[in-house]
Amino acid sequence: MSAQKTSARRTKPVSAVGAFVGFVGFSALAGLLVTIGVTPAIAVAGVTTTSTIGVFESLPEYIELGDLPQRNEVLAYQGGKPVHLATVYDQNRQELKYDQISDNLKNAAIDGEDKRFWDHGGVDMTSLVRAGVGTVAGGGLGDSGGGSTLTMQLVRNIKMQQALELPTQEERVKAYNEATKVSVSRKLEEMKLAIGLAKKYPKKDILTGYLNIAYFGDQTYGVQAAAQHYFGKNATDLSPAEAASILAIVQSPNTRNLSDPKYYEANVARRDVILKSMYAQEHIDKKQFDEAIASKPADYVKLTDPTQGCKAAAGNGTQFFCDYAVQVVKEMSQLGSTQKQRDAAWRNGGYTIQTTLNLDLSGAQKVLIDTYAPNTESRLALGGVLNSVEADTGRILTMAQNKNYNQLAGCGTEGADPNACAPATDTGINYSVDRQYGGGIGFQTGSTFKPFTLLNWLQNGHGLGEIVNGTQRGFTSYNVCGSPSGISPVYVPKNDAPGEGGNMTVENATYRSVNVSYVNMAQKLDYCDIRKTAESLGVHLGQPRKPIAGYGDDTSKKTTTSIELNPSAVLGTNYIAPLTMAAAYAGIANNGTFCRPIAIDNVTDADGKSLGGQPKDCTQAIDPQVAATAIYALKKVFTVGTAVGGRTPDGFDEFGKTGTTDAADQIWLVGASTKVATVAWMGNTVGKQSLRYVYGPNGQYAGSRTALWRQAQSIVNTQYPGGQFADPSPAAIRGNSVTVPNVQGQTPDAARAAIAAAGLTYVDGGAQAGGGTPGTVLSTNPAAGLQLSKGSSVTVYTTDGSQAAVPEVGGKELDDARSTLNQAGFGNVAVSEEFQKGDGENECTVAAVQPGAGTAVGKDTGVTLQLFGNKNGKAPKDCR
Repeated sequence: MSAQKTSARRTKPVSAVGAFVGFVGFSALAGLLVTIGVTPAIAVAGVTTTSTIGVFESLPEYIELGDLPQRNEVLAYQGGKPVHLATVYDQNRQELKYDQISDNLKNAAIDGEDKRFWDHGGVDMTSLVRAGVGTVAGGGLGDSGGGSTLTMQLVRNIKMQQALELPTQEERVKAYNEATKVSVSRKLEEMKLAIGLAKKYPKKDILTGYLNIAYFGDQTYGVQAAAQHYFGKNATDLSPAEAASILAIVQSPNTRNLSDPKYYEANVARRDVILKSMYAQEHIDKKQFDEAIASKPADYVKLTDPTQGCKAAAGNGTQFFCDYAVQVVKEMSQLGSTQKQRDAAWRNGGYTIQTTLNLDLSGAQKVLIDTYAPNTESRLALGGVLNSVEADTGRILTMAQNKNYNQLAGCGTEGADPNACAPATDTGINYSVDRQYGGGIGFQTGSTFKPFTLLNWLQNGHGLGEIVNGTQRGFTSYNVCGSPSGISPVYVPKNDAPGEGGNMTVENATYRSVNVSYVNMAQKLDYCDIRKTAESLGVHLGQPRKPIAGYGDDTSKKTTTSIELNPSAVLGTNYIAPLTMAAAYAGIANNGTFCRPIAIDNVTDADGKSLGGQPKDCTQAIDPQVAATAIYALKKVFTVGTAVGGRTPDGFDEFGKTGTTDAADQIWLVGASTKVATVAWMGNTVGKQSLRYVYGPNGQYAGSRTALWRQAQSIVNTQYPGGQFADPSPAAIRGNSVTVPNVQGQTPDAARAAIAAAGLTYVDGGAQAGGGTPGTVLSTNPAAGLQLSKGSSVTVYTTDGSQAAVPEVGGKELDDARSTLNQAGFGNVAVSEEFQKGDGENECTVAAVQPGAGTAVGKDTGVTLQLFGNKNGKAPKDCR
C-alpha cells in the first residue's frame, strides 16, 4: 500500500436506529472514561460500560513513537571526494527535530486539529462531547469530526506505519484496514494508547512525532518532505498560508494535496478554516491573516517532483550500480542480525551509504560502451558492459551498461521479446551481476575461462613449454573428482580457426587460444580440481542450478552456484556474470590473492554514527609463482595473440584473455594491470546472432572488443596507474616437464630404455622409409628436445633403410663423385648434357647435383650430376 487514506466526510439522512447506535457508541466511550477517571466526569446516561472496559483493559498501556521511515542517501566518488548519487527510501520523509519545524506549522497543526493540545492528557473530552452530539445527529461514529486529538491521530498514524512495514502485501492490507476502520473498538484503542503516549512522552515529542509521520499525499510523508515537494523549501521557512495549506492535507491527503491544481479548491477551503483558527488563537496578526487568506496556491506552490530511487541516480549510467549497491547494503550485518531486522532498518532509513563507485571513470566508460554497443542496434538484442575492479581490495570502481535502466516488470528477461513492455533501449536487468542482485543468468564466457585451467595446470607442476596436441580429434572420457567419466557420444571439440592443430607449447596454445590443446591439457588434470581453482577466485554461476550427483556437488542442497562440469566446461560453456570474471582476473593480478567484490565503503546511521562498510575479504587463492607464470603467458595475448594491440598506450604491464562462444553470440575480453581488472562484454541478450557478421559503429562487433577494452582500461589507468608484474622463475615456467631424449640411430630397445628413463612412455610407430641402418630409430614425435608432461607418450619410428641423404660431391672429379654416390647407395648416376661455364681450372668437376646434397630420397632414385665445362660452357675434351 503506497499511500495512507482517510475517509471523506459522509452526509446521510438521520435515522432512528443510526442515531441510537451513535448515541450508545459515544456514551460507551464517555462512560468508560468517566469510570476509569481519565478526565473530569461528564454525565452521559443510558449505557453500561462493562464490555467496553474489558476491551479497553486488554490493550497495551502505550505505543512507542519509534523510528520513522526516512530517506537513505547513497554517495559515490567524484574527483576523489564523496558526492550525492541517489536518495532511496520506502517513504519520502526526512525527520526533523522540534526546533527545526517552523512555528507556523506547529500552530497550524494545533489550531486546526487540537486547540487544547497543551492542556489535555491525550484525550479531549470537550471534543469528544462535540463529536458525540454530531454523531447522534448524523448517525455515524465520528462523522461530525473533531473527536481525535493530535495524540490520537499520532497513534493512528503509528498503527498505519506499522501496517506498512509488515513483510507481505496481505498482512499490510489487513493491518492497515484495521488501523483505519471506523469503529468503537478502534476509537477505544486510539484513546488508551494516546493516554499512554501523553504519560510517556513530552508534548513537544508528540507534536514533533505527528508532524514527522503524517501523510501529505503524493507519496510524501512528514512536513519536511511536504515543504520540499510542494514549495521547494524547508519546513523551517514556511509562511502562514503555506503551513496552513500543508496541514489542510492531513484529513484528506488524496483530495486536498497540492500535486494538481484540481485539488486546490478543496485545499483552500480547509486552509482558510485553519488560518481563521490561527488568527483567533493570536498566532498570526491581522495583516498576516489577510495576506494568507488572499493568497492562492498557484502563487506559492512550486511543485518539485521527488527524485528518489536509483532511476534518478546522478552521473551518467549509474542506475544499475546504484540498484546493486542498495541490494548489497540490505544484506549487511550493520543493519541487523537477521534479514527481517535489516529490512526494517532500511525501511526506517536515515542511512548514508558511501559506495565504491567512481563517477568520473564510470561515466567515461558509459560513453565508451554506448559507442561500441549502441542500444539502438536493431538487428539483434545487443547488450554490453564494462566493469572495473580494484585488484588489492575488490572495490567496484565502474559498472557501465549500454541499456537504459527501466524496472518495468518482465522487460529484458532472458528469452523475452525485448520490446514487449519497454523500448529495446531499456532493460530492468543488470547484465553485470548475478540474478540474486537483479542480473540475468550470466553469459557463456568462452575462452576467458581458460586461465583457470592454465592455473590448475601450473598448480600440478606442469610448465608453459610442455607440448600439447591441438589436432582435432575425439575424446571418450575425462577425469571428474578422481574418477574417469565416460563421454557419450564422443566429444569432438573444434578449434576456432583452420590450421590451429598440431603440437604446440602450452604458452602458444594460451595466447593463440587453441581449444583442442586446452581440452588435451584438461585430460591430464581433474575437472573438479579445475573448478576448485576457479572457485578459489570467486567464480560461480550467475543463477543457481540443481546439484548433480557424481560431479562433486553437494546433493544435500537444493541448489548450488558451482559451475557445471561437462567435457566442454573448460572452454567456457557455463553462464557467469561479467563482474564475477573481472573480480577473478583481479585476483590473478593481485599475486594470486582474491578479494571479493565490494560495493560499500561505509554506512552511517541516522545519528551520524559510522557503522563501517563491507569488510575487505581477501584470501591467497593461488600461489604467487603460479599466478606470475600464468600472467607471463597471458601477457602475450596482447602482443602476439588473439588481442594484438590490446595493451594500453601508456606502457603499463597488462595481461588478458579473449573469449568467444561457439556461435560467436557472446564476445569477451577480460584483462588487468597490477592495480585494476576490467571486463568488456558484448553479446546477445536474446537469440544467437553471430557478432562476427554484424558491423557496428566501430567495425565488426567481435573485432572491436580489443579497442573497446584498451580504451576502457586506459580510462582507469589515469587514476590507478599500474606497475610491472613480477617475472616467474625459469623453474616455474618449466615446471616438472621432461625433455624428449635424442634416440635417433639407436636400436628400439636402447630407445625404449632412454625414453622410460626420462619418465615418458614409449610407443612403437613402426617402420618408415628412411636412411640409416634398417631397424634403427629414424625419428620421434614429439621431436627430441621438446618438453612433455611426465608419462606422456613418445612415438618412435624406425627406418627401413630405403632412403639415404644425397652426399655432398660438389667440386669432385667425376669418377670420385660417382664413387661417393655409389657408396651412399645411389647406383643410378647420370651426367647432364649441359655444362656450366668453367674458369679453366675446374673443368670436368661437379658443379651441381640433383636432388640436392642432403636430400633424403630412396636409394633407387636417379641422381644427375652437372659438370663445369670450358670458359664458354662447352663440353671439354675427354671430360666423360
